Amino acid sequence: MTIYQALVELETNNGSGALCTIVRSRGSTPRHETSKMLVYPDGHILGTVGGGEVENRVIKEALKAMVDRTPRLLEYNMTDPERGDPGVCGGQLEIYVEPIIPKPILVVVGVGHVAHLAKWLGYVVAVSDDRAEFCNPTSVPEADEFYPLHLEELSKQLKINPWTYIVLTTRGVDVDIRGLPSLLETNAGYIGVIGSKRRWATTTKKLKEVGITAEKLKQIHSPIGIDIRAETPEEIAVSIMAEIIKIRGQ
Repeated sequence: MTIYQALVELETNNGSGALCTIVRSRGSTPRHETSKMLVYPDGHILGTVGGGEVENRVIKEALKAMVDRTPRLLEYNMTDPERGDPGVCGGQLEIYVEPIIPKPILVVVGVGHVAHLAKWLGYVVAVSDDRAEFCNPTSVPEADEFYPLHLEELSKQLKINPWTYIVLTTRGVDVDIRGLPSLLETNAGYIGVIGSKRRWATTTKKLKEVGITAEKLKQIHSPIGIDIRAETPEEIAVSIMAEIIKIRGQ
């Protein structure tokens, strides 16, 4: 597979990675301008920018770029390892690292207006509910993916990553208590739970009773959404998406 084919595959599968391109080389270097390397989130690569220590350093920077979503221009002298250079070829390299960030995925557990608004905002929308009659293209036509299963099974079926934003609009505390422990073991970018302060206090108490630490509970946003005095379902959806947009921008 060529790098260009791999990039198309990432786009098709809404994947992430970092494209590293030599934009300038001077003197003796193992690779020259336009040489490319694609780095995947698990650290494996396609292509090369020269191998050895310079490539090892570029891979580390590429992994950082995926996390902070920021491109970087790397400059390396390859003359004297004793002063920290990554090689002895005698040349210089400039390598541009461009993170490939997937479209964010909004996962709505339960039903509501959040899915419609998220779709309009450009998110990939997934819906989940243990009641199949509420989790299908007829009930939620704007959704892209459907997971008609119990909440505690969701993390086994859906690949959850930092670009996954999970909104729990479930029908009760018991559903949340069963499902949240597994979600807290993921690296989701956001987990929000709808409900009043009293409901969240009850949920927190019961989660602690099953061994969830106070530190883990800090990952959860509840009551969900930015306080804009929302009352209608549509207004509540706006407050939820506003909070997610704010967190994405941090």
